[in-house]
Amino acid sequence: MSRRSGILEFAVLGLLRESPMHGYELRKRLNTSLGVFRAFSYGTLYPCLKTLVANGWLIEEPGHTTEDALAAPLAGRRAKIVYRLTAEGKEHFEELLSQTGPDAYEDEHFAARFAFFGQTSRDVRMRVLEGRRSRLEERLEKMSASLARTRERLDDYTLELQRHGMESVEREVRWLNELIESERAGRDQKGPGHEEPTRNTTEGAPGVLPRTGDTPGPDTPGDTAT
Repeated sequence: MSRRSGILEFAVLGLLRESPMHGYELRKRLNTSLGVFRAFSYGTLYPCLKTLVANGWLIEEPGHTTEDALAAPLAGRRAKIVYRLTAEGKEHFEELLSQTGPDAYEDEHFAARFAFFGQTSRDVRMRVLEGRRSRLEERLEKMSASLARTRERLDDYTLELQRHGMESVEREVRWLNELIESERAGRDQKGPGHEEPTRNTTEGAPGVLPRTGDTPGPDTPGDTAT
């Protein structure tokens, strides 16, 4: 499985955990709520859905709205299929949600993970945020070293682009610091061993989540998931 398809499967499972949806509804939510999936098509989504169904993580059900009931007789159209998360799919999503390895910090995967932080335990959120911050601090150090080596050979515009990239990474590091401090403050206020109940986060989260090119978020090349 490619990294890109893995991120898409994760996001689809997470959205269907909230409620069953048609493929069109899923694509709309992925485009609007999860900004990292703006530029993908049905040709990408439906093979993903078929794979999840084959794995037993989703089931297909016929639509039940009046529009769906009339769809088949009209011009040979088929009724829309609704995709529903199975118990095994929910268990698999929760397993993915608990992972804190390096993939969780990368640009696109981090944005998808952040979208479902409301369903993620506090300890996992902290590890992902701290991992992301560490990754960006490493990136910033490399960028600074590279700029120091090549500054004299760069024209003004290329130099300004390099500075802009560094400033973008610095902004995200500051944003992550604020999030981490907020998580720590919340944990301290609630006391050790307390874990808040999960809640849906994609509806309440910003419409476009941190990703390459957005603020807060990196808009520099390198370490970007493909």
